[in-house]
Amino acid sequence: MNLVIDVGNTSIKIGVFEGDSIVHKETMEPESFLEVIKKIHHDYPLIDQALLSSVASIKEKDVSFVKDLFRTMILDHTIHMPFKNLYATPTTLGVDRLALVAAAIHQFPRKDVLIIDAGTCITYDFKNKQGEYLGGAIAPGLRLRYTSLNNFTSKLPLLDLESPKNHIGDTTNQAIHSGVVNGVLYEIKGTIDEYCNTYPDLTVILTGGDAHFLSKRLKNSIFATSNFLLEGLNHILAFNNSQ
Repeated sequence: MNLVIDVGNTSIKIGVFEGDSIVHKETMEPESFLEVIKKIHHDYPLIDQALLSSVASIKEKDVSFVKDLFRTMILDHTIHMPFKNLYATPTTLGVDRLALVAAAIHQFPRKDVLIIDAGTCITYDFKNKQGEYLGGAIAPGLRLRYTSLNNFTSKLPLLDLESPKNHIGDTTNQAIHSGVVNGVLYEIKGTIDEYCNTYPDLTVILTGGDAHFLSKRLKNSIFATSNFLLEGLNHILAFNNSQ
């Protein structure tokens, strides 16, 4: 069994896998990390290896704790990947994006795939049917846009995510919701259309913390999945074990 750990900007996600199947998934705040790892170690004694991926800071003692319990690999740009990486600056490429591409390679091996990860940032990553990763884009996520409007103006309020009632906001709050939510939706739709102009058989994956909220407002042909990154981490671990 494998344990994969995704340390994100706002939370930590873990997954326990048996082969390709996820048997346990959990999301936690960083303060609960050690307690959850202890429980996982107790509940799943057959776990013999782990992969830790971090785009945020994690305490060295927490990393050491995981290493003491499991044979652990730390994901970085030196790890062997199951795809050809054509990114011009691979050392600056986020490890979360590597995992998403690995999942696309494993689940859609001969497809042109655009992965949209809607979290703190919205990332767009593209791999072609030849198994090559070309790159993508990074944009502010929904909550980051709300926060920016509040931080960089003197009078606009900080609002929680809410679906706009109309495209035409008739109050300041509704105007903000319309601008943020519809702006993201137009961005995603426009990006997909641009890729489809070059890759007409494009497969689109939507994942990340805001995937459920956005998927209800986008085309049904988009695959929405919450486990894609964890599945990618598991595939990277399996791929390196096969080398």
